[in-house]
Amino acid sequence: MQASRTGWDATALLHSMANGDEMNGRNREILGVLFDFDGTLGDSYDAIAASVNYVRQWHGLAPLPVEQVRRHVGHGLQYLLERTVAAGSIEQNAALYRQHHPSVMRAGTRLLPGAERTLRKLKELGRKVAVCSNKPGEYTRALLDSLGIAALIDATVCPEDVANPKPAPDMLLAAVERLGLQPHQCVYVGDMALDIEAGRKAGLPVWIIPTGSDPREKLQAAGPDRIIESLEQILHFLLV
Repeated sequence: MQASRTGWDATALLHSMANGDEMNGRNREILGVLFDFDGTLGDSYDAIAASVNYVRQWHGLAPLPVEQVRRHVGHGLQYLLERTVAAGSIEQNAALYRQHHPSVMRAGTRLLPGAERTLRKLKELGRKVAVCSNKPGEYTRALLDSLGIAALIDATVCPEDVANPKPAPDMLLAAVERLGLQPHQCVYVGDMALDIEAGRKAGLPVWIIPTGSDPREKLQAAGPDRIIESLEQILHFLLV
């Protein structure tokens, strides 16, 4: 089988299965796939940086480049603002951010390569899919809708839905429950060491794609079960 430009050629893989390739027994037990959003399924860094810089401008501070903002994304809004806006209160800055973000989040967010294709194939294969994001729920759900993938997601869990955000296991355990599955029947796909910690606490295997905030060296040191190079490789590892 040949790899596509975005990763594993899932069509070729499914064709080979139809001709008698045998599935690995353990992978066959994985019935649900949980995804992080920012850095895993979507790239919202331009939009996030624009809203951070709106808050900074309000305080008379110079704008930050996207890459400087990016390294703080994934831990929740308070964490982000505490590390990018050294003025004002967190309450004031969060209100300013929330005021501005709806004006840029749709135009400033895109799906990462292979995201829609992978989600569609998972649904065709009968797998259940959830999104577990530290991004506020109002933004996460609006983006899933505007990106055209909301119908491919069976459950969405965000900070407002649980007692503790990631790296606590609350979101992942809530998603597993909403999918009607058990932790051993699911895998969690993320892009940060924080995701690895959350998955470990929830008792889920964790597959990491290095397209988010953390460098590969940090991800490797955190010890994921697998590092994947494209989202479409998920299909390969579930099926062979």
